[in-house]
Amino acid sequence: MKKISDIPKSDRPREKIQAKGPEALSDHELLAVLLGSGTTKHDVMKVAEKALKAIDGSDGNPSIEKLQKTEGIGLAKATLIAAALEFARRRIRPEGLRISFPADCLPLIRHYADRKQEHFLCISINGANEVLKSRIVSVGLVNRTQVHPREVFADAITDRASAIIVAHNHPAGSLLPSAEDKEITGQLKAAGETLGIRLLDHIIFNHKGYYSFLEHGEL
Repeated sequence: MKKISDIPKSDRPREKIQAKGPEALSDHELLAVLLGSGTTKHDVMKVAEKALKAIDGSDGNPSIEKLQKTEGIGLAKATLIAAALEFARRRIRPEGLRISFPADCLPLIRHYADRKQEHFLCISINGANEVLKSRIVSVGLVNRTQVHPREVFADAITDRASAIIVAHNHPAGSLLPSAEDKEITGQLKAAGETLGIRLLDHIIFNHKGYYSFLEHGEL
């Protein structure tokens, strides 16, 4: 992770958001803007990176106490982050978004494209093809995530979902599914048929685009 001093001034988070708008920033850059400064030991970009892991590891809803366990995050910054997350939740909710095609869910998950590790995500869908919830199921290694059908369907069952869409980012850049991707897709499809919760699609994505198992006739 580059320090602020290593980044050209025009590409620093505050200058970048002014010139290009907030949509041009990655999640850790947006968080760095919120935090404002780092510590004597850690640059704000490093603090933001650590805080982002705490947020992702809590399904986007970390407690004040968990945030404070992040090095460089005290009570003031922890409450600021919690307030910002709640403010956004109250105004921008995925619930109710109608899915006509599985790729319609991409706006809900595309911010994970810049993650260095694979994030496996599950989106619960109701009988009216509306989004109930979008969640992180697991976080893996640089190029591989571990996921089990019981972890994927546990929350979908609680949501009383009639279908799910799963997705994961490919940090390495290639959008082509690996043998493991194909294997887990088959396992999830079979498990869904048993549970009565359809697997609508498995989407692999990065900054450049996406790969849909459904669109390629693999579901």
